[in-house]
Amino acid sequence: MKKNIAFGVFALVASSLLAADSDPKAEVKAAIKKLADSGGYSWKTTPSAPRGGGGGGGGRFRPGLTEGQAAKDGVTHLSMTRGENTIEAYLKEKKGALKTEDGWKSLEEASQSDGQPNPTTFLARMLSNFKAPAAEAEDLLTKTKDLKKDEGAYSGDLTEEGVKQLLARGPRRPGADAPNVEDPKGSVKFWVKDGVLSKYEYKVQGKMNFNGNDINIDRTTIVERFERDAFFAALS
Repeated sequence: MKKNIAFGVFALVASSLLAADSDPKAEVKAAIKKLADSGGYSWKTTPSAPRGGGGGGGGRFRPGLTEGQAAKDGVTHLSMTRGENTIEAYLKEKKGALKTEDGWKSLEEASQSDGQPNPTTFLARMLSNFKAPAAEAEDLLTKTKDLKKDEGAYSGDLTEEGVKQLLARGPRRPGADAPNVEDPKGSVKFWVKDGVLSKYEYKVQGKMNFNGNDINIDRTTIVERFERDAFFAALS
């Protein structure tokens, strides 16, 4: 009888430990932390959207390929493709500098507008809310309902509030209210290699008003190719 009780207790404890070890959110969180603590890395971000589903603003504003390097101390360098142009920026927290046609400008200076649609102003305001991949991945994880591991990836649906926040963090005038988002839907996937986050992808959908126009948003963003960057690693 005592042996049966002891075996039952052991099985219960072992089962609890196994369940804890296989917690998908905990595994992804640990993988994100390893990336953040890696001492510097480079990455590539590729956004895509069906025609008309990118978020408004036309081709001049539509996000393109972004390549970046992040140092452990928070300094981030970005090289962003917009149409036929490549734009550089350096960021740390909510401050930074953006290379414009008129030379380098602080984000605060570049975000000033004369009231007319301006790609530089649009981009500067967007960059004031920028998150490097490790920080963005962690943010996405907090916005995820549940994660399941399947076919080498961790996947789950984003909460409605999480999707609203992701869609509303785009550029807008200082002091302006966040846009109202209807029918928010979204999902996320994380890939982990050797215990470190190696790639993530998130999709967001919704309806919102942009500069007086109602638009449908259907956007997918892929962030991948995390590699040690020698220059930024030297700064860490």
